[in-house]
Amino acid sequence: MAERQTEKRHAAAQGLELRSPVEILSLLAAGQAEAAKSVASAVDELADGAVLAAASIEAGGRLVYVAAGSSGLMALADALELPGTYGIAREQIVVLLAGGLDSLVNMLGGPEDDGEAGRKAIEDLYLDARDCVIALTASGQTPFPVSAVLAAKAAGAKTIGFSNNAGAQILDIADVGVCLPTPPEVIAGSTRMGAGTAQKIALNMLSTLMAIHLGHVHDGFMVNVVADNIKLRERARGIVASISGASEDRAAAALETSEGAVKPAVLLAAGADDLAAAEAMLAEHKGRLRLALAALRS
Repeated sequence: MAERQTEKRHAAAQGLELRSPVEILSLLAAGQAEAAKSVASAVDELADGAVLAAASIEAGGRLVYVAAGSSGLMALADALELPGTYGIAREQIVVLLAGGLDSLVNMLGGPEDDGEAGRKAIEDLYLDARDCVIALTASGQTPFPVSAVLAAKAAGAKTIGFSNNAGAQILDIADVGVCLPTPPEVIAGSTRMGAGTAQKIALNMLSTLMAIHLGHVHDGFMVNVVADNIKLRERARGIVASISGASEDRAAAALETSEGAVKPAVLLAAGADDLAAAEAMLAEHKGRLRLALAALRS
């Protein structure tokens, strides 16, 4: 089998440990930047994946992230942000890590080879056509996520597979295969570096576009944010004021009425009669604030 891109040695790594700290760090930084560029080649596939993910959430299904090792950490970081940033129900977000939650404090290598565990973890969720699985593996061959994708497809769920190696198995078996062709790592095989960076960027892109499809972004504002701390309450007030054109005081009063929900607060600050009217307008327009605002102002 041909050597995987993620296992090759970087062309500039010869004598790496003999160089000055600044030279080493400069090379590491350049490696991260080059890895980030690889995401641009996958925008079409990421767009397709965002459509699948949004359809699952809108249908009441679940978004299931599956990964091992460093890829699992990238998946976890993306998944845990979605309920707070975009108000997606926490029960609609699932994360399956090789080795389970114990891997977060003691990341062993062996569990990623357990394809049977990946299959069983998916089967235990009783997925159906409403659900979408996002599986990540830098090599594209890791048994845990690969088996999970096969089990998800057998259950009728949609699947999105990520790999940093062209021609990898997971790209062929997933409904949407996302190849992030990162260059060889400065430390050969250390995919927590460039490959992980590219995976995180790609997940950011996919989940943000998903949120846009769901109507949770308006003019670059997160209008479905769960404002549960001081910083986020201040942000929510600013969002309501900016979109509605109302004063900060009026925005704060609207948020108090809506119990912190940004979309109805925007409508209240913009002139909706009451909370019930604001919520009715949002329901009529499937949560799309722009359409609701246009109806209010017409």
